[in-house]
Amino acid sequence: MDITLYYEEKGNGIPFVFLHGNNGNSNYFKHQMDYFKENYRVILVDTRGHGKSKRGIKPFTMDQFVEDLNYLLDKLNVQKIILLGFSDGANIAMKYALKHQNRLEALILNGGNINTKGIKKWFQIPVEIGYRITKLFNKKSEKIKRKNELLELMVKEPRIKLGDLHIIEVPTLVIAGTKDIVKESHTKLIADNIQNAKLLIIKGNHYIASNQSKIFNKEVDDFLKKK
Repeated sequence: MDITLYYEEKGNGIPFVFLHGNNGNSNYFKHQMDYFKENYRVILVDTRGHGKSKRGIKPFTMDQFVEDLNYLLDKLNVQKIILLGFSDGANIAMKYALKHQNRLEALILNGGNINTKGIKKWFQIPVEIGYRITKLFNKKSEKIKRKNELLELMVKEPRIKLGDLHIIEVPTLVIAGTKDIVKESHTKLIADNIQNAKLLIIKGNHYIASNQSKIFNKEVDDFLKKK
């Protein structure tokens, strides 16, 4: 592996891994760290090229992020995890489940999408315009190049086939906000196509784990206790 992912961990018990969203970092889950560390070994990860994790030279793709995570778990000698992903982190989590389901105890998908059609146009159209603009100038500076790579993830990924979700058998919670950037119909579609999946829509926007952390944490905790 060309890099080592940065991570923070607290607590003891079943390893509970959190994956942040595009252009974010593990600090997004500070409220979850404080809450779940009492009963779980909470591991917050910075994705390649995000936060304190280096970009490295390997492809900047979700498939690579999946392998980065798997490498980290091997390094930590962790065999089984609960995996929670937010936004692009949820997309990575879905891809991880499709390839390494044997390592999962449970899966929580917050604000994820299987393709760009699942994102509301008011959000997706500016992303695509920004991608085209930064692509024209991505050789001008490292800052523009990084922005272009981040936008490319939201334009060209995750491209998960709906039928592939059927192979996910671990207990799964699909959760989103009432005013999420992901279409509610799309969130329901994901839940409907995963075996043993529970759908939960709570009041709030895309950032419910941060903005509505108390109710978010309680719902996740209740799900894990009943799974």
